[in-house]
Amino acid sequence: MSQTWYECKVKYRKTHETGEQKVTTETYLLDAISYTEAESRINEEMAAYTSEEFLITNIKVANFSEVHPFENSDRWFKSKVALIAFDENSGKERKTNIYLLVQANDVKEAYDNTILAMKGTMGDYTIPVISESPIMDVFPYFSGDEGDLDQLEKFNALKASSSEPNAHNEDLEALDTFENEEALTVGALDGEE
Repeated sequence: MSQTWYECKVKYRKTHETGEQKVTTETYLLDAISYTEAESRINEEMAAYTSEEFLITNIKVANFSEVHPFENSDRWFKSKVALIAFDENSGKERKTNIYLLVQANDVKEAYDNTILAMKGTMGDYTIPVISESPIMDVFPYFSGDEGDLDQLEKFNALKASSSEPNAHNEDLEALDTFENEEALTVGALDGEE
């Protein structure tokens, strides 16, 4: 089953390193089944992230095919990958564009990480564009199944290695997300909706 990623813009009062507070709007990415679930999930994630009031200003479907976190990286980059296929009927090359979100520290590293993400691809491709994304953080959905727990641990380990100052908040976010998903799973087993 393919994931649907949603970009959520959230406006809130943020305390900067200098100690002053400013109203800021930041973009977060999460996967969900619908806009309603995306709104519910971003509310949960932001409640764990900040004690200040916040306002969700926009939710839209993102056009990412895949999201790839990498160790010791703190920014997200959008990579446009053109898959090249040869059309036997017309005898021409045909390009299909997909977009990957990769974590890296700079554009060169984002290029290298995109190459790593495309490692198992059988066909030819090019990477015509890589640009820094405004996305601050990614909140993937995990159902609580045994296979997902391994995936959750791997994702959280990668996130924790990317930025040490936010490690405590990220641990709380992961725990909160896991507990909520576990509660939903238990409620579904008990016949609750």
